[in-house]
Amino acid sequence: MPENIKTIENFDHLNDTIQNEDGVVVYFSHEACNVCKVLKPKVAEMLEEKFPKLKMVYSDTVKIPEAAGQNRVFAVPTILVFLDGREYIRASRNISVDDLQIQIERPYNMMFEN
Repeated sequence: MPENIKTIENFDHLNDTIQNEDGVVVYFSHEACNVCKVLKPKVAEMLEEKFPKLKMVYSDTVKIPEAAGQNRVFAVPTILVFLDGREYIRASRNISVDDLQIQIERPYNMMFEN
């Protein structure tokens, strides 16, 4: 796993991360999802290059089903972007890294660049 992605250990860890960080990208997936394995480093690279103030975390939907259920995640991969503890962006299944970048750009700039 890329170094800039932290693994969520339990449901409380996810909630604490979302509440205590200004910006969090949660990548929901599981080990059996091959598409997820290919997409995750691409998303991590895009975030590192374009949005360095966002923290990316990984939540395994098999190991921590409570986190997926409480966030209404029913398919993988699902990416949720939280700013100031609130969900701003949700992308699921067929995710384009370019589209995700465009979606993140405006709220990111409003929050971090001003």
